[in-house]
Amino acid sequence: MSTLVVYVDRSGEVCHDGPVVGWEAVQALVTDVGLEDPEDSRVNCLLEALHVARDLRDGGEKAVVAVVPGGGDGINSHRAVARGVERLRSEHDLDGAIVVTDSAGDERLVPIIESRVRVDAVDRVVVRQSHDIQSTYYLLKQFLGDEELRGTVLVPIGAALLAFPLLLLFADLAVAVSAIAGVIGLFLLYKGLGVDAFVSTLPLRIKEGLYSGQVSLVTYVVGAGLALIGVFAGGIRAAGMGGGDLLVGLRFLFDSVPWMAAAAMAAATGRLVDGLLGDEGVSSALMNLPFGVVAVGLVVRGFTGYFLERSTAIDPLAVPAVEAGVVSVDGFVVSIWGRLALYVAVGVLVSLVGVGFTSRMTNDRSLEELPE
Repeated sequence: MSTLVVYVDRSGEVCHDGPVVGWEAVQALVTDVGLEDPEDSRVNCLLEALHVARDLRDGGEKAVVAVVPGGGDGINSHRAVARGVERLRSEHDLDGAIVVTDSAGDERLVPIIESRVRVDAVDRVVVRQSHDIQSTYYLLKQFLGDEELRGTVLVPIGAALLAFPLLLLFADLAVAVSAIAGVIGLFLLYKGLGVDAFVSTLPLRIKEGLYSGQVSLVTYVVGAGLALIGVFAGGIRAAGMGGGDLLVGLRFLFDSVPWMAAAAMAAATGRLVDGLLGDEGVSSALMNLPFGVVAVGLVVRGFTGYFLERSTAIDPLAVPAVEAGVVSVDGFVVSIWGRLALYVAVGVLVSLVGVGFTSRMTNDRSLEELPE
């Protein structure tokens, strides 16, 4: 078994009449190409192929060095390379191949070689005197060829450079730099979090939801309305109190959390119903989501209520008197610690109920799927 050390002449200018095989043939080709153009980078590739083959032989391996011609950048060039590799594989007992290249364009031919013989390594030759320049050139070329990367990096930089002198005309340097940094940060978050992909597919998802009659489409709208109500209710209550920003924020959470939890529960319930009605089934996480939302809402309500009652921003929790026939319960006031413990205990209980329900449903579904 031998290892093929091959240099692919994509342009087909080094050799025209098929592959050049063997140490002496490739060495003679180096002399011919070097005498014709000593500055040609292909001379270095041919010498590198000979160098790799010599190292393999010194290590006790059998090596076959060859040059396979192409014919440009088109399909005919790729087919010529494929025919050349097929010929080498039929004439030699090849175990693997090492491909020598001098550009990123030549590396596009590696899959063609790999489809005929296993490629163990790719050796890119970069001239030492211009290593940094050539490497930078290939990196820039690859960067500019990626449309998505260009849009993510070059667009915000170009917009910032255009907006900076305009902002300096109407504001000072600090305002201009802050505004540009904020816009670039929002743009990067917009791209990094995948908001752009979600927004681009949102009309199609809404259309599919309307045509397929998905319940989640309606529950999402209900959830959005409940969330707006929660923001409005929390804002009104928080705007009418003083005592510092911390208390204002706690009051906003205290009054908006029930509405937010209801909104999240509505959206989660819609997804749960769609999963139950669909063919794909429902995951255990989706089953447990409504219970988790309610449990978190209760715990947050309990802690915010504790801090607000401690600061006398809200009244203690009072349980009114209840009469039901012969049974009557006198009204009483729950202590501040009792209030916190009650909310936390109910939240934990709801969470445990969700875990038990999810486990039961998952086990029942697993039993139904077992073969009889």
